[in-house]
Amino acid sequence: MMKKYTTLLFDVDGTLLDFSDAQKQALKNTFQNYHLSLTKDIEERYTIINDELWKQFEKGIIDKKTVIYTRFVQLFKEFNIKEDGVAFENDYQIELGKSHKKLPFAREVLETLSQDYNLYVVTNGVAQTQYSRLKESGLHIYFQDIFISENIGYQKPRKEYFDYCFQKIPFFQLHKTLIIGDSLSSDIQGGINAGIDTCFICSDIPKIDDIKPTYIIQNLKDIYKILK
Repeated sequence: MMKKYTTLLFDVDGTLLDFSDAQKQALKNTFQNYHLSLTKDIEERYTIINDELWKQFEKGIIDKKTVIYTRFVQLFKEFNIKEDGVAFENDYQIELGKSHKKLPFAREVLETLSQDYNLYVVTNGVAQTQYSRLKESGLHIYFQDIFISENIGYQKPRKEYFDYCFQKIPFFQLHKTLIIGDSLSSDIQGGINAGIDTCFICSDIPKIDDIKPTYIIQNLKDIYKILK
């Protein structure tokens, strides 16, 4: 029986690895290392600043360097914290790279799928941090290649990002490719822009506006139903 798909593209944060946990731990540890108090207000404001900057990055308004080297500078300015936001970011990335908590079923699903499908990573994360987290988690062994936007010069959801990936994938077939991710604006819109099928992971009932995925699943294990 012919397989519906042969190539599966996986996002990392929120899809395979628990980024919420990683961010929480990294913030806590870096603030502690700098002898700063991480209040609830600071943490919440950081999340808002960070999310807004990443949205601008996805739209191509700013580059990744601006995202990561602006967020703590802006945060510290607002809370009158007399620290170097750029140096803080560098230390934060080191802490982030240490965190590699896997989301439920990540390892078993990748282990099973890697026997019959060609698996690839597609991520907008910071290159050094993502390599570190994937290696520490042990998940890197299941992938044929890891495509990180920082190394490519384009980011999800840009079509150019996916065009680059497709050129690097041996015997690539557009109609035999599926992207799996937890971001409508990055993964699903990216897949649509690239002309491939999309699978949106969402544990809650998703609020889907204009961006319509091919499939919606609640956890990674549900992907078996799609691939039957």
